[in-house]
Amino acid sequence: MKNLKFISLLVLILTSINHYSQQKPPVPKIKISGIVIEKVSKQHLEYATITFTNGTSTKSIAGGITNPKGEFNIDIVPGTYDIKIEFISFKPIILKDRKLLEKTNLGLIALEEDATQLNEVQVRAEKTTVDIKLDKKVYSVGNDLMVKGGTVSDVLNNIPSVSVDAEGAISLRGNENVTIFIDGKPSNAININEALRLISADAIDKVEVITNPSARYDAEGGAGILNIVLKKGKNQGFNGTFIGGLGTPKNNSLSGTLNYKTEKYNLFTNQGYADRLALGNALYETNYLNPKPNSPSYIKEIRDIEDNSKSYNGNLGIELFLNNSTTWTNTLNYRNSNEENLDDVNYDNQYADPSKNDTRTRVSNEENKENDVEFKSNLQKKFKKDGHKLDVDVQISNNNEKEIADIVDSENGNDFTENKQKNTRQLYQLDYVLPFGKGSQFEAGYRGSFVDQLTDVSVFNNGVINTDFTNNLEYIENVNAFYTQYGLKVNKFSYLFGLRWEDTKVNVNQLSNNDFNTKKYNNFFPSAFVTYEISEESSLSLSYSRRITRPRGRLINPFSNYSSNINIFQGNPDLDPAMSDAIDFGFLKKWGKFLLSTSLYNNRTTDAFLFVRINSGSEVNGVPVIISTPINLATENRLGFEFNLNYSPYKWWKLNSNFNFFNVDTQGDYTYTDFNNVEITQNFDQKTTSWSARLNSKVTLPAKIDWQTNMNYFGDQKTAQGKFIGIFAMNLGFSKDVLKDKATLAFNVSDVFNTRKMKMETLIPGVIESYSERQRNVRQFTLSFTYRLNKSKNEKEKQPRREMEEGGGDMPG
Repeated sequence: MKNLKFISLLVLILTSINHYSQQKPPVPKIKISGIVIEKVSKQHLEYATITFTNGTSTKSIAGGITNPKGEFNIDIVPGTYDIKIEFISFKPIILKDRKLLEKTNLGLIALEEDATQLNEVQVRAEKTTVDIKLDKKVYSVGNDLMVKGGTVSDVLNNIPSVSVDAEGAISLRGNENVTIFIDGKPSNAININEALRLISADAIDKVEVITNPSARYDAEGGAGILNIVLKKGKNQGFNGTFIGGLGTPKNNSLSGTLNYKTEKYNLFTNQGYADRLALGNALYETNYLNPKPNSPSYIKEIRDIEDNSKSYNGNLGIELFLNNSTTWTNTLNYRNSNEENLDDVNYDNQYADPSKNDTRTRVSNEENKENDVEFKSNLQKKFKKDGHKLDVDVQISNNNEKEIADIVDSENGNDFTENKQKNTRQLYQLDYVLPFGKGSQFEAGYRGSFVDQLTDVSVFNNGVINTDFTNNLEYIENVNAFYTQYGLKVNKFSYLFGLRWEDTKVNVNQLSNNDFNTKKYNNFFPSAFVTYEISEESSLSLSYSRRITRPRGRLINPFSNYSSNINIFQGNPDLDPAMSDAIDFGFLKKWGKFLLSTSLYNNRTTDAFLFVRINSGSEVNGVPVIISTPINLATENRLGFEFNLNYSPYKWWKLNSNFNFFNVDTQGDYTYTDFNNVEITQNFDQKTTSWSARLNSKVTLPAKIDWQTNMNYFGDQKTAQGKFIGIFAMNLGFSKDVLKDKATLAFNVSDVFNTRKMKMETLIPGVIESYSERQRNVRQFTLSFTYRLNKSKNEKEKQPRREMEEGGGDMPG
């Protein structure tokens, strides 16, 4: 028995030793890195695939994809592998039997395009509509069904954090002090909101939303920057996309993007023509609190607005690859539009004595012609060290606009207005980037912007010139700027510190009355960014920047519109720039199928712009004329919280949402002399809160039909003299690929419930109490057809690094 126990114990020990000897300790992994580039242009390739297999099996053991800089970092177990590097339409590279026993950098891996694949239609995994990063949001237009056949304004109105109101005014996080760039440079358009309506949505590649820009950016725009990136086809050979659309109310458009690329050059063009009818309307209900005898105590003003526009927008560009390190790009852009606007106003006048009630009409027929020519040139020199480069940019543009209106008033006769505007802009920019050491980078640059705008306005009442609204205004703005930045990375912390200096000289000259006004000022604009990488899936960031908002356009133009002669908007030539300090604390987290981005932000603005309504002292048939005008107020403090969430519960269902809540604390007094020569001081101290929410859902139905729904809501917001009332709107879109996926048929409905109206309540104590609403365009149905020539539906263009850095939102200057 003892021998049996001994034998049993010995067997147990030997078995245990054998068992534990087979459970080897885990082998520590090593990191394999490298950079994938295109052989000819040396541009970095994002989304290239790296696969590790052993020599005896084709089954993948490890792998990954490259980031926007073409870099990859993959952890593997030490051993001998075959490494395959591939990118769609390129010849793959296979590194056979590579012994990888320690941390290894494979260096630059150059892929060559495969000419045999250029004419094949290849379907690539679809990228999310909104790509969220700590410092910006990237909105990819190609996947959005809502904007097919639309304009840039339609695109912006579908972007998280961005809204476009009934007047076309653009705001970011509820703040209208936002700067608009096109391809990383300011537009020379006299009215940027109107100019964006001339550019087809199909011409846009993506939009960058940068809420807190660094010192390398133009300091203009207290709310941040929106950069609209146009398509510039970059695929080898001949490629193109053609889109035609029909809609009701009339929304007819035809556009095309073409490019032809060789090893020496890339020739590209985007052409678009549109014939559109916008049917708008407006309502103003005004109670006069102290009406004069025989004057109305209540007026209901109803407007029906028809905006017929025919527009053309086209560009032609050539990208020359002078050598492996130097690229020279030249682009010529031309825009032209002809608009005919009918503004039919009906007044219902009610008196204390109902027997005196009457009605009158005021019909305005307006013609607007505009043309814009713009030339842009960029020379980029890349040096041997990765990221070491020099960029030189020149932009010269000229914009002309002429607007005339014949106004027939059933009670007051005929009015005639003429508004001629000319705008020229010259922009010169130099940017230098020098990486050094490990994770450090120095940047410096210059930017000179020179604007000259002339506005000549004439108003005639029954053939007699009205000197109150006739004006010849000259606006000259010269801004010279220098900036420098230093960035470094220490362990999990990344730092970026910058300083920008801008010297500004502005002349606002009212030539009609020889009133010349010159303003000179120079400012420093510091910025600081700190990012902490908690893990590969989550990060924290803290940023600060100082910004400026210079008054331009309709804000300073004493005359704007005369379609109503009792409710008039008037610019203020004496406005000063507003200065803002912005702090943003962000958190980014990825887990599973979720991507969450949150931001706590604070903007403090001095000399903030505020719109006030005052009694002008003038009357039309006993009715006081109310003037709306902007003023500088003391301070505005805006504190808000925003989050964005991307979620794909299934391959066939994608969701992204945005929520923004903010509080605005305004402090300031406004003192002015009224029409009775009495000095009046109004206190505009107020606190208000508001919020907005947006939900976008995209579902792939049976038969590969895509269905997209977009819903957004903007909450109530108090103003100094009333409040804006909340707005809800919803859009629908459907699409189906046809002709073996070479074409797409899409149908969308804009403003399904016809509720996208700007509504406002106003109270001027002792003068008026009013309610107003305005709708830019009624519900619209659009059908579009897209055909792709030698280009796949979801193919990501292989853009040179310059565009990924500048056009993608990382614009220097």
